[in-house]
Amino acid sequence: MAYKDLREFMADLEGKGLLRRIRTEVDPELEITEITDRVSKMKGGKNVALLFENVKGSKMPVLMNAFGSYERMAMALGVQKLDDVADELREMMKLPYVSLQNKMSVVTMIPMIKRAVNFPKYVKHAPCQEVVETEHPNLDEIPILTCWPEDGGPFVTLPLTFTKNPKTGKRNVGMYRLQKYDSRTTGMHWHIHKNGAENFRDARAAGEGRIEAAVAIGTDPVLTYAATAPLPRDIDEMVFAGFLRHKSVEMVKCKTVDIEVPATAEIILEGYVLTSEMRREGPFGDHTGYYSLADDYPVFHITAITHRNDPIYFSTVVGKPPMEDCYLAKATERIFLPLLQQMQPEIRDINMPLEGVFHDCCIVSIQKQYPMQARKVMHALWGMGQMMNVKMIIVVDDHVDVQDVSEVAWRVFNNIDAKHDLEIVEGPLDVLDHSSPMAKWGAKLGVDATKTWPEEGHARAWPDEIRMTDAIKERVDAKWKELGID
Repeated sequence: MAYKDLREFMADLEGKGLLRRIRTEVDPELEITEITDRVSKMKGGKNVALLFENVKGSKMPVLMNAFGSYERMAMALGVQKLDDVADELREMMKLPYVSLQNKMSVVTMIPMIKRAVNFPKYVKHAPCQEVVETEHPNLDEIPILTCWPEDGGPFVTLPLTFTKNPKTGKRNVGMYRLQKYDSRTTGMHWHIHKNGAENFRDARAAGEGRIEAAVAIGTDPVLTYAATAPLPRDIDEMVFAGFLRHKSVEMVKCKTVDIEVPATAEIILEGYVLTSEMRREGPFGDHTGYYSLADDYPVFHITAITHRNDPIYFSTVVGKPPMEDCYLAKATERIFLPLLQQMQPEIRDINMPLEGVFHDCCIVSIQKQYPMQARKVMHALWGMGQMMNVKMIIVVDDHVDVQDVSEVAWRVFNNIDAKHDLEIVEGPLDVLDHSSPMAKWGAKLGVDATKTWPEEGHARAWPDEIRMTDAIKERVDAKWKELGID
C-alpha cells in the first residue's frame, strides 16, 4: 500500500510493534546518535524505529531508524519483500511495442501503463504549509542533530533537495546533507557527480547569480527513498515515486521560490544557493565509518520555513555498518537489478555487501558463455551511472549464491590466480573515498572468480567440486530422525 504521509507509515510501524516511543529527555547533540546506533545494531525485535518525544531544546519529536531493517524497508515501499518491486519492474519491461501485429495487446497494456506512470498532482493547499514563516525563518527551532564528536556542526541528514536545471527547467531531487551554519544558512553538500551539482554548474555557466532550491524533510517513505535512487538524468524522481507507490505524488508550489515540493511533508526549507559563494563544510561522520574530510561547498540561504502543525523531524545517522542507510542501499540493489540485466543479460544476481558501504564492493554472478566475459561485465558495470564508483567487482559463475558471502569468499580464495584473474583499472571514485591518493579518482579492482577456461589460458585440468550423490542424500534424509542427531 502507498502511505499518504510519514505519519501513516509511523502508525503502521507502531501497530506492528516496530516503533518505540522514547519519553526520556535526550540531547540532539551526540546522545540521539549513540542511542540510535546501539539500537540499529541490535538483532531481531530489538532493532526498531525510534520516536524521541522529549528532545532537549526543541518542541519537535525526532524520528530515527525508520528504514533500519529489511522488514521496515519493504513496508516503506508497500511490498512484502524488496524483490517484489523488481518483479513488478520486470513485468513493466515486458510491455510490447504497439503495432498492427500486436494491437490486441493494447487492451492488456493499459492497466499496466496506468500503474507505471503516475505523474505528480499539483494542489493549492497543503499540510506542509499549515505554518508559514517568511519574515524570520529560524533553523534553531528544528532539532538538527550533531551526530559524531568530530562533526563540523549539526547536519540535516534526510533532506530531499529540489532544484531545476536552468537550461531545461527539469526537476531534480537528490539527498544532499546540509550542515547548519547558523539560523538561516547551511552547506549544500552536492557531490561533483550528482545532478544537483550539475544544475548548479549550469546556472553558474549561464551567468546566473543564484539557483533556487527547496528542501523537504519528513516525506512519505517512498519519496524519501526516491531521492536516494540512482536514476538517469532525465527521469523525474517524483514520477519514479509515483510508479513505486502506484499513486501520484501531491505537490504544492513553495511560498518564496518557483519550486514545487511534496504536499504532505513535515517541514520545507525554501531558499537559494549563490553560484559565487563557497564555504567550508565538514568534517562529517559518514556511511563509510570514517569522517569525510572538510571541503568547500555552496551555501544554502533560507528565505522561508513552512511546516505542518506539530511537525515531526525525520532524521538518520550514518556510520559503521549495519545502519539504517544500508537498507536504503539494499532496496536500490534489488530494484535496479532488472535494469542491469536488461543491459547485461548474462547477469544472474548481484550483492553489494553492507560492509562495502554501497560503492566499495559488488559481487556479480553471470552465465558465462565465452572467454573473458567476466572482464566484459566488470567494465560494463563501471560504465553505468553510479556504478562507476564501485572499487571492487567480484564475478562468479551463475550457480554461486552471491548472497552467501562465505561461499563467495571460498570461491575467490580457491579459484583465482593473482596474476591472471585480477583486473586493475583507473577511474572515478566516490567523493567520500579516502583511500585513494587522489581525490575523486583512483584504482579499482576486478576479481574474476569464475572457472577459468582453457581458452583463457588455463592449460591444466580444472577439478570438479566435491558433491554427494542425490541417491545417498535421499537415503540419509530417510534415516535422519532415526539417527537421533537433532
